[in-house]
Amino acid sequence: MDSIRVGMIGAGETGTPFLRQLLGADFVEVVGVADLDADAPGMTLARAHGRPTTQDFMELADMGEPVDILIDATGVPEVRDRLRSTLQESGNRHTIIMHEMIAVLMMSLSQGRLVATKHGAVDYETPSAVAGSGA
Repeated sequence: MDSIRVGMIGAGETGTPFLRQLLGADFVEVVGVADLDADAPGMTLARAHGRPTTQDFMELADMGEPVDILIDATGVPEVRDRLRSTLQESGNRHTIIMHEMIAVLMMSLSQGRLVATKHGAVDYETPSAVAGSGA
């Protein structure tokens, strides 16, 4: 293994500082970043580093086994549930989903203090889910 291939889901207040650390590690390959807001700070950061971005987090899950870790920095249970069921249904036993609390723990350890997170109520319906629902 030459690198750890990571997809980041959630590129706002929680995800962006962690994404910055990932992009700075030469042993991490950020394969994509997803956020509903195309202009979220982490999306801008990812594009500045030449990394793919999407507003549909399922695009990262659909990449399959070339992704080692999907980092869920959304704090939205529906996102984690959809990721989990997609990996199970596809037979992907390689990719793991990293819970937001583990990301917060790692960032807090690196900064020497507890990092706060803020999440509002957000509808995480993806563009593909909307298109498929006939809406």
